[in-house]
Amino acid sequence: QVQLVESGGGLVQAGGSLRLTCATSGSIFSINTKGWYRQAPGKQRELVAASTSGGSTTYADSVKGRFTISRDNAKNTVYLQMNSLKPEDTAVYYCNLKLGSLEYWGQGTQVTVSS
Repeated sequence: QVQLVESGGGLVQAGGSLRLTCATSGSIFSINTKGWYRQAPGKQRELVAASTSGGSTTYADSVKGRFTISRDNAKNTVYLQMNSLKPEDTAVYYCNLKLGSLEYWGQGTQVTVSS
């Protein structure tokens, strides 16, 4: 059974940084996509960043230049380094794993950026 566990959320002032970590376990194929989504109150869940096992990355326009996704395949872990945080980055951040047609989610971690 695949499990995703996020950590690293919290409260930070605008301009600050946080690093989110997602540890994955279970039967995970070597070919996969790991990513981070977020959902703010009253808004739809949106893609923040994604990283494929082939090495390509995708970012939402709103976080380009500020957030960096990285992965440690040996540890089955994916990270999201968030710098220059803004109040509009406040949301619950979810780790996501895609294995072909299968998709898994973490429980979410709250990120709150105060102005």
